[in-house]
Amino acid sequence: MTDSPHSITVFTHTRPADTEGALRRVVELAGEAGVEVRLPAAETDKFGAVQGVAEAPQPYAGTDLALVLGGDGTILTALREFAGTGVPVFALNYGAIGFLATIEPWELEDGVRRALRGEFDVMELPGLVAATAEGERVAINDVSLHRRQDGRVAELAYSVEGEQLGEVRCDGLVVATPAGSTGYNLANGGPVLAWGVEGYVVSFIAPHTLTARALVVAPGDALEVTNRSRSEEVDVSTDARQIGTLAPEATMKIQFKQRQSLLAQAHGATFYHRLRDKFGRLAY
Repeated sequence: MTDSPHSITVFTHTRPADTEGALRRVVELAGEAGVEVRLPAAETDKFGAVQGVAEAPQPYAGTDLALVLGGDGTILTALREFAGTGVPVFALNYGAIGFLATIEPWELEDGVRRALRGEFDVMELPGLVAATAEGERVAINDVSLHRRQDGRVAELAYSVEGEQLGEVRCDGLVVATPAGSTGYNLANGGPVLAWGVEGYVVSFIAPHTLTARALVVAPGDALEVTNRSRSEEVDVSTDARQIGTLAPEATMKIQFKQRQSLLAQAHGATFYHRLRDKFGRLAY
């Protein structure tokens, strides 16, 4: 259990019609609890003025809790926004899977009341830091390098702690945290890492070889990925959002960092329950 928040900042996904009613109920519940509700400017653009809601200052100074009405993409946005601040992210699933969400829409009333009372556990999530030409970029789920849509197959070499481990012709490469191992990495056939595992995984997108295998890397070991092409850039994304490109013959360094973000969870929630509930349910 944590301290009751005095101020919350709310994030929603891109379809405001799906969450407008939920947002208004959150505002009502917060008002009853004496908690200030803030909306970032992008949310105000979606919903217009909402009675009882203040505009969130940048960079969200004074926020005690981030509350998300959305899917994993929106949750990841909030986790990145509050990385390193000590502000937990409490999420209600309004997406397709919502693996990072702690409650479902039909639990809104009880779940939000518990959030406003600080009745939740907090889990520290690690992240990945990619060194780009524009500076360091943080990912909570994964960093991916993939061939351009109109480009040729990528030629990527990778090394750990200076030891080159291979050079693979492929559509791309994904570097994932334990939290991100159930995303793009899972689709590549990479291993699922339970939350709490210290380390990260490297897997390949459509490798043009029978010998490419996913690799789990120790947390303190740095990964370097080199674009071996002499003419083709590869796109670089963090948490499925493109942040730039890796130039021909250029190298990018990626490091695992502990305690980047705080994810709020209902009391008693476990990774294994989420895994069974989200992916077992989808199998039917």
